[in-house]
Amino acid sequence: MSIVSRIRRHLGWKLFLSYLVIILVGMTVLLSAAEFVMPSAFERHLAAMAAMMGSDEALAADLFDNFRAAVTEAMALATVAAFLAAIIVSLFVTRRVVSPVQEMMVASQRIADGHYDERVAMPASMSQDEVDELSQLALSFNQMAATLEQTEAMRRELIGNVAHELRTPLSSIKGYMEGLIDGVLPAEATTFQQVFREADRLQRLVYDLQELSRVEAGAVELNVRPAPVSRAVETVTTRLGRQFEEKSVALEVDIPPDLPPVLVDEDRVVQVLLNLVGNALQYTPAGGRVCLRARPERGAVRVVVEDTGIGIPAEHLPHIFTRFYRVDKSRSRAGGGSGIGLTIAKHLVEAHGSQIQAASDGPGKGSTFSFTLPIA
Repeated sequence: MSIVSRIRRHLGWKLFLSYLVIILVGMTVLLSAAEFVMPSAFERHLAAMAAMMGSDEALAADLFDNFRAAVTEAMALATVAAFLAAIIVSLFVTRRVVSPVQEMMVASQRIADGHYDERVAMPASMSQDEVDELSQLALSFNQMAATLEQTEAMRRELIGNVAHELRTPLSSIKGYMEGLIDGVLPAEATTFQQVFREADRLQRLVYDLQELSRVEAGAVELNVRPAPVSRAVETVTTRLGRQFEEKSVALEVDIPPDLPPVLVDEDRVVQVLLNLVGNALQYTPAGGRVCLRARPERGAVRVVVEDTGIGIPAEHLPHIFTRFYRVDKSRSRAGGGSGIGLTIAKHLVEAHGSQIQAASDGPGKGSTFSFTLPIA
């Protein structure tokens, strides 16, 4: 490797040469200034001494030559000393500057190889005043590495959850088909209906995963226009009304007749409400109640879905909109939920420029989900 290539590829050499260039430029300026100022300065001092020395021009010339030689010698010694000092200081400073950068380079290579737990070492005791740009860069690097590690963990968890959700209906379908082939199960409508239910569950899961991928990528296009909230609510109650009757759960609707229209994608709002009301029905036992109401609130309409169901423990509320997160895994899986409906609802509400909230007083005390929609 040539010297030029080595210099180009190593920050330490670049810093070292920059220090030497600064010394050279400084000494050149200093020598040039001395050469320019020295004759006139010598003449002024010689004029002040003329009374003692007389007007001997040969003596004056000899004195000037000796003065120039002394200045040149002093400047040469100063230049050598400055170079030696520059070498020592540059090695120290370069090590302090380059070493953290090299550590981050090594750490970044390990992260690129999949070691997401890699971190750059930071001083244990460092006050806020001691945090310089390199320390801030190291902190940002560690934060980035932590985010990547968390993202990788979520990716692995997502793959595991998807595999589990797909395996459950596929195993059921395979079991039914093996029973039919072996003659253990009768080839009658009931058996085929069971296979159809599992296939339908599998299809819903695939659709939910596709929808989740779109909403998380921000690829959902909204057809926003003025629409009454009551129409979306009516669509939801019509679709879910029979399920409420079959489970003996009361569905109450409280929508004021003078409620202003909202500026939304009506189909997406129906999708959000179907998720929220469907979840409320799933987790509300027979004899319970689900209330769907809407009220104007500071330039918007707040839609609330409240139930008297099993409730949500406080420690689960911050994670309730996380994909595949379940408060009660066994109950949720038995009900056939995919675990991503609330995540989709959250992203759809945020796509309208709003936020969705969940609240509960604890197990057995019901749950409340609410979100706002802008008034048209």
